[in-house]
Amino acid sequence: MSMALTLAVAAAGLGASAATAQAASSPEQGPPFPYQDCLKATKDKGESPAQSRWHCDQLVEKGWVRPANS
Repeated sequence: MSMALTLAVAAAGLGASAATAQAASSPEQGPPFPYQDCLKATKDKGESPAQSRWHCDQLVEKGWVRPANS
């Protein structure tokens, strides 16, 4: 009986990890964000176009934003 309980708990844990991994891989959930979204967000914050490009380029180097040509 305890073996069946152990297997049931292990299976439930694996199912939960797979669901979490699938949700995390959704492009709308987190980085890297699209370059155009970065430009829009920086423009909304009041940055000039040149400053926005520089800021987004810095975020590309850090991996938070996808490069403009991808």
